[in-house]
Amino acid sequence: MRMNEMNFNDARPIDGYGPGFFRIGGKVVPGPTLVLPDGATTWGGFDDLQAILDAADDLDVIFIGTGAEIAHVPPGFRDAIEAAGVGVEVMASPPACRTFNVLLGEGRRVGAALLPV
Repeated sequence: MRMNEMNFNDARPIDGYGPGFFRIGGKVVPGPTLVLPDGATTWGGFDDLQAILDAADDLDVIFIGTGAEIAHVPPGFRDAIEAAGVGVEVMASPPACRTFNVLLGEGRRVGAALLPV
């Protein structure tokens, strides 16, 4: 099997996560976390759309991590993001983190909105 080193350039990968936190680019962010091209910050959950919509021109897809298990997101949340031209992929937070990192390493325009495990 051929192994390739991932190069994230200036982007910040998700280094890890645990009960109630995420570690992005070496920085711990407590609670729900939003990872966008301009950095990572706390996120207000499904009622907090504005930062995602403001970054829509810089995103092709955003991964929604719903915590330890996959869950449905509110339809209005998904509809608003898709109306802004951004694809929405919903999954549990651990696979959302992994998928985000893989696509980030490929140079893709991705974001993540993550609920803690």
